[in-house]
Amino acid sequence: MAKVAFIGLGVMGYPMAGHLKVRGGHDVTVYNRTAAKAERWAAEFGGRAAATPAEAAKGQDFVFSCVGNDDDLRSVTVGKDGAFETIASGAIFIDNTTASAEVARELYAAAGAKGAHFIDAPVSGGQAGAENGVLTVMCGGDAEVFDRAKPVIEAYARMVGLMGSAGAGQLTKMINQICIAGLVQGLAEGIHFGKKAGLDIEKVIEVISKGAAGSWQMENRYKTMIAGKYDFGFAVDWMRKDLDIVLAEARRTGAKLPVTALVDQFYADVQALGGSRWDTSSLLARLEK
Repeated sequence: MAKVAFIGLGVMGYPMAGHLKVRGGHDVTVYNRTAAKAERWAAEFGGRAAATPAEAAKGQDFVFSCVGNDDDLRSVTVGKDGAFETIASGAIFIDNTTASAEVARELYAAAGAKGAHFIDAPVSGGQAGAENGVLTVMCGGDAEVFDRAKPVIEAYARMVGLMGSAGAGQLTKMINQICIAGLVQGLAEGIHFGKKAGLDIEKVIEVISKGAAGSWQMENRYKTMIAGKYDFGFAVDWMRKDLDIVLAEARRTGAKLPVTALVDQFYADVQALGGSRWDTSSLLARLEK
């Protein structure tokens, strides 16, 4: 059992912190910007709610965060009453936010200045993966620190990998989102094409999903896409936030991402249709409007 803090109890963080308590058996303190949610989590799981990130982090072996973006992450770490004000020497800060590689490297250095450690550890698997404790976690940081943190992270994950030095976890998550963007657009176009051709899409997917065209997106989203239901996962607003990070990094490195840039604009069209909170499979709605 370790002493653990978790900062950020959104749709991902709330169940992840729960797994650290229940499955991991750790002593967990939580912080959330909306204090009532932290109190509710503490009542549900038997942990403790803290009033600030600094209070949550004090005396902990591991401090986790899962917040919205770079600015949110800076706020809960190096901001006023942030976790880095009190983080113990030798403690490990594990950030599950999807953020930039730049902020990961920045906070790696800031943690080091406090005698602590930092791992960027964005996740994939969505809300369902968080609730079921089967996330994929992509980490950047020092190998010996990762080896200490991995058994704790495994409370909410089925795959945890060290991808390289600080920032490598975030870069790997960017690749994950690049691949998803292209896959979902291809699936949306395939379903749209099949409908226009008068085919039974259920039968089509049953066959092609067992071949080279198969993917997680196809297996898990085609039925709801056919039904025109888009309330089952990662929201378009979140995907656009992630793709903004991807495209900024591509501009910095000179990488060419024409399909990703195009799909990002298609998601902007979905937002214009009122689909900001629809899941990413809603690219089909744009084709059928």
